[in-house]
Amino acid sequence: MASGGGAAPDSSPGSVGSMNAIEALLGRNSAPRLEAPGPDAGQLDTICRAALRAADHALLRPWRFLIVRGESRRKLGELFVAASLESAPEMTVAEQDRLRGKTLRAPLIIVVIASHREHPGVPGIEQDLSAGAAAQNMLNAAHALGLGAMWRTGSMAYHPRVKRGFGLGGEEKIIGFVYLGTISGKAKTLREEDPADYFADWPA
Repeated sequence: MASGGGAAPDSSPGSVGSMNAIEALLGRNSAPRLEAPGPDAGQLDTICRAALRAADHALLRPWRFLIVRGESRRKLGELFVAASLESAPEMTVAEQDRLRGKTLRAPLIIVVIASHREHPGVPGIEQDLSAGAAAQNMLNAAHALGLGAMWRTGSMAYHPRVKRGFGLGGEEKIIGFVYLGTISGKAKTLREEDPADYFADWPA
């Protein structure tokens, strides 16, 4: 959980600097280009708290999160390179440098980890979905606070070397990397979707 000295800024819903829940849900957009500053202590605390409100069958809390920021981003880049070299030792230096740069695309990254709990009525897939819901809650909270966010996965999310580097247990898995920061450049234009294209009544 985020921490910081002094009183945290008021980032609660309805406060200055936030939008209402429906505006956030209908306007959320992925932001692939992010820059500093990242979330401040109060904003990060709100984003983390939003994750903990994810749908969660039997209240198992089947997730945990790692915050990567500052020089830890470079450490993550080196981990990605080491993992990739295990699978593709022929990688060129230029390819390795590009991979290292991927972890610097945002000032802060949150690693979302599904951490399964034994329960007779809650299969692993439901626990994975709960971790995914936690990630989505963070995206929505970031947008409501005026921040940019991007949920990334890719091969590094599934590589055994990366899992070991993060200290994951045998039943744990990386659901994604949530990149957070200030939107750089113009935000993508959202395409207006028609719910009728995706929703239909099931006939009686």
